[in-house]
Amino acid sequence: MEILAIKQKKRFEISRLMGKIFVIALGVIMVYPLIWMFMSSFKESNTILPTAASLWPEKWTWENYPVGWQGISRNETFGTFFFNSFVIASMSTIGTVLSSSLVAYSFSRGNFRGRKILFALTLGTMMLPAQVLMIPQFLWFNQLGWVNSYKPLIIPSYFATQGFFVFLMTNFMNAIPRELDDAARIDGCSFYGIYGRVVLPLSVPVLITATIFSFMWKWDDFVGPLLYLRNVSTYPASLALRSFSDPASATPFGPIFAMSILSLLPLVLIFFLLQRYLVEGISTTGLKG
Repeated sequence: MEILAIKQKKRFEISRLMGKIFVIALGVIMVYPLIWMFMSSFKESNTILPTAASLWPEKWTWENYPVGWQGISRNETFGTFFFNSFVIASMSTIGTVLSSSLVAYSFSRGNFRGRKILFALTLGTMMLPAQVLMIPQFLWFNQLGWVNSYKPLIIPSYFATQGFFVFLMTNFMNAIPRELDDAARIDGCSFYGIYGRVVLPLSVPVLITATIFSFMWKWDDFVGPLLYLRNVSTYPASLALRSFSDPASATPFGPIFAMSILSLLPLVLIFFLLQRYLVEGISTTGLKG
């Protein structure tokens, strides 16, 4: 029996080791393009494509970073584009989190006619491709005179247009015990008082999760700025990177990769600083208390 137990333990350890090796190998495969882009940011632009299979630069150079930082215009450096991205992403994220939490609270705690139908319609918007709404939205915003401004990129976020976040927060709030609402109501809290004093403070993990996802999606958004922005001075980093490419001349891949690495740094920092809340917000969503 002891020999059998030892053999089973060894098999378990071997299978566990093989599983770890497989996960590490899969992670390296997924991260390799980012590593290659980082190493290519230290290569000379005319050597990147001929040596695409090579990871290490033949000749290290730091010129790609100052050249890329100068941007595509003499009047704006890439710092301007980073600032524009931060304004768009932060303002949009604030609107998304606030409006989605209000709508989610009404679905979770409200008792009104048609609540289930409205919630189903909200979930239905998650299955609607964004390309379907692209032309109608552009025509609408053009009639409002919002084209060539940040309004189409920010204002819709204040009306809970992201069904995913409403769904995420509703499930999380459903897990908060209703007895806390009753206790707060006895203490004199109104419907919105319970939202501000009880439900919202307990929903911090899912709010941070929504903040991370919303900020990352808006920071990476390319189609929206491409449709609505015309002036180079208003470009976010995602659109400014595309402007480096010139069909009439050689594309400076070195500066493009250098600025791409810098544009990823805010997202990486946000993820590592708030990953504990991210995991908590996702893992506890939908659990019943």
